[in-house]
Amino acid sequence: MGWRAKQRLTSGTIHLFLILGSLVMITPFAWMVLTAFKSRSESISVNPFYIFPGNGWHFENFIEVWNSYNFLILYKNTLIMIFLRVLCACLTATLAGYAFGRLKFPFKKFFFALILVQMMVPGQIFIIPQYLIVSKLHMMNTQFALLLPGAVTAFGTYLCKQGYQSLPVSLEEAAELDGASITQRFLFIMLPLTRSSLVSLGIFTALFAYKDLMWPMIVCPKTQCTTLTAALSRLQGQFTSNYPQLMAGAVMAVIPMLILYLIFQKQFVEGIATSGGKL
Repeated sequence: MGWRAKQRLTSGTIHLFLILGSLVMITPFAWMVLTAFKSRSESISVNPFYIFPGNGWHFENFIEVWNSYNFLILYKNTLIMIFLRVLCACLTATLAGYAFGRLKFPFKKFFFALILVQMMVPGQIFIIPQYLIVSKLHMMNTQFALLLPGAVTAFGTYLCKQGYQSLPVSLEEAAELDGASITQRFLFIMLPLTRSSLVSLGIFTALFAYKDLMWPMIVCPKTQCTTLTAALSRLQGQFTSNYPQLMAGAVMAVIPMLILYLIFQKQFVEGIATSGGKL
């Protein structure tokens, strides 16, 4: 077997595994979409080959879910929460990251160790104190309640600190010799150079905010103030569930994030590749 034949065989094998992997990943999504158009009896069929709806496509599942929950309000609440969390997280993380990465101040290592400790403990530990804060401020069922856990992020602070530390010190030294203040060095020199870190932080913050389930259910029990994920959880009954309607709601909930991904696909790929993280 020649070199070109070996190369083609290797390339074909890699492509085969990639195709199989993509099929495995897309199967749950395809099952969700197809189940949304089935009848209730078809959705609980144990026949493994019963994939497509057999008695027509039931679009009424979407209509019933839409009428049960005002999805326009749910879309608005979710998108506002994502926007505010991304804005606050990027603002606080880049300021704290610059301070820890480039400035010198007393007890710097101690305060940064507290941030690392916060990353090591489960996030559920902070639910009770955060709930008490929201309750004492009488801010239940508001956007502030949804925003509070994501306003400051330890992961974002660490990510931005690493980004600022990777930049050469000579950039700031040259700007300082030219008479630039700390604010000017931060805004016009250092901040634009850490754009990739902020993009990564924005992507992860948006995804975590979109998938957040427990916190919206705790602080926003009213349907008019909750988010998509919390509203979908109420479609599942205690003893039985209407799976077609549940999947129809899930399909409608996926649409906003799918549109955002298609619009900002380049930034998504760049952010994930830069941070070295995974979804």
